[in-house]
Parts: sequence; structure tokens; C-alpha cells
Amino acid sequence: MQLNFSPIVSTLAIAVAFAALSGSAMAQDTGITIYNAQHESLTQGWADAFTRQTGIPVTIRQGSDLEVGNQLIQEGANSPADVFLTENSPAMVLVDNAGLFEPLPADITDQIPAQYRPPNAHWTGIAARSTVFAYDTRKLTADTLPKTMDELADPAWKGRWAGSPSGADFQAIVAAYLSLKGEAATTAWLDGMKQNAVIVRGNRAAMAAANNGEVEGALIYHYYWFGDQAGTKENSANVALHYFKNQDPGAFVSISGGGVLASSPHKAEALQFLKFVTGPEGQAVLREGTSFEYAIGVDQAANAALTPLADLDAPAIDPTQLDNVKASELMTAAGLL
Repeated sequence: MQLNFSPIVSTLAIAVAFAALSGSAMAQDTGITIYNAQHESLTQGWADAFTRQTGIPVTIRQGSDLEVGNQLIQEGANSPADVFLTENSPAMVLVDNAGLFEPLPADITDQIPAQYRPPNAHWTGIAARSTVFAYDTRKLTADTLPKTMDELADPAWKGRWAGSPSGADFQAIVAAYLSLKGEAATTAWLDGMKQNAVIVRGNRAAMAAANNGEVEGALIYHYYWFGDQAGTKENSANVALHYFKNQDPGAFVSISGGGVLASSPHKAEALQFLKFVTGPEGQAVLREGTSFEYAIGVDQAANAALTPLADLDAPAIDPTQLDNVKASELMTAAGLL
């Protein structure tokens, strides 16, 4: 995902960047402003379809999950944002814990199954992505693939797999592991990762390392492979996907979230947008587009190319219990951040 902010940037720098952007947003009287950490192309597709249907213009301000979440907390009730969209749920929890979301009405929450949204209805899932092990088919076969995510911390896997710990995607995976296994086990796994993994920057780079034979596999989200396969295949021609299943932490399904800010100056229009995104037309944009994330709306099928969500045998995780702050602390202590 292309970001407008460096992954490591001071709070002041973020504030200055958003202040410059926010001036034009506050001058916008009739449309809505989205603080967006989702894929820009996906959100643009939603925005374009929504505007065509309603005539309501949409302005998108792009950043990454926790950067934008922290910016919303800094702006508080003075934020010009109407809607916040993320790739992963921890940033939604961060903003919700600050009391900044407008409770969502049932005509929005009822469009998404209960397992993909928090029980307090302050935000909702809008899409999902699955953790996978992308592997070099020239080097690994079904009987030599890791059976569990835990195996990747074994010395036998030293130098054989890649990961991108600096990204929000990987940090959400670690937060899920923490929720399922606890702090001691997570610390041990991260220490194993520090010893074993080839550290790269970005999931595409991790997959490319497997494709190019630099490593045998990479722990990523599924859609990077599907997107590359639909294009040039330059980073995935020699790669296939292994789904851990069996409710393993490596089968974690991350929820992308959407919420309306309580301070929104265009609350009715913002709620209308989120209802569109979670409804049949918005989920169709997701299903028929090129993001290859999972549509999760009630009775809404995902892209036919994807392994069905029901077949992933993912662990059940309350998205409000993903402690990204603690996960980041443990990753830092392990020398991964």
C-alpha cells in the first residue's frame, strides 16, 4: 500500500501534514472527508461508487493504520474527519478507546456478521484478509511445509523465511498470536523470529524474496499473492499459498474496520457512506475489484478466486482484544522494531 507518510515520523510532522490537508476539508460543506488507512484504490472505488449513487463528494486523506489513528486522537473533537477506515482492527480499537466514535445504527451493523464487528457497535468490519505462508514451490512441498506458525520459530527454519515486522499487517498478526497464546509464548516466538527470519520491508518484498529463491517462504496476507497473480506475476510466479487452518495463529483473519467520528460535521452523510460500504453495493465493489480482500457482508460472496472464509478454519478472536501496543512493545524488546 502506498502511503503519504513515512512509517517512522514524528507526531508533529503528522500534525503538520494533516493540518495542511484539513484546511481544505473544513472548507468542504457538502461532502465527507475520509481518513483512510485502507488500500487507496479500494477506498477510491467505494468513494466513486458512493458519489455516483448519492451525489455526495468524498475527499480521501491517506495514511497508515496507527499513524492516522494517533492523529485522530490528537485532533480529538476538532478533527475534520467524518469517517475512519483501516486495514487492520487495532487502530479502530485505539480510536474507540479514546471515545471518538459515533455508535452505529442497526441498519449498518446488521449488514455485517457478529464475528466481524465489536459488540459495542462503535465501529464495524468492512473487509477481511487471511494470514498465509507464501512458499517457493521449487523448494517446498506439502509434506515439508510448516504445519503451524510456531514452527517458524524453530532453529530448523533459520534463514528460510521472510517477514516484514515494521508493517501494521504483521503487527496485527503478532497481536493475534498474543491474544491466543499469551505474553510468554509470544515473546518466545518473536525471539525465534529474530533468529530465523530474513527481515524485509513490506509484504510484497517478503513474497518476492520467496519468488526469487532468497528464502523458502514468507508470512504475509493472502491478497498480495492474488493481486500479483492477476497482474504480471513478477513477484509470485514461483509461489503458492499455504493456509495453516486448524485454528492456528497462522490462520488469523484480520478485520478491516470502518467507523464514523462523533465529531463529524457531516454525520448523516458519513453514516450513509458506511452503510453503503457494508451493504450489497459496497461489498460488490470489494468483490469485483482488484484488492482481493474478502467481502464479509451478510450473504455477500467474496471474490470467486479466493479460498472461502468458511474453509480457512481461522481462530476465533475478539477484534477488540487485539493489543497492538503490547505487541509492538514485545516486538521492540525482541529487536524486530
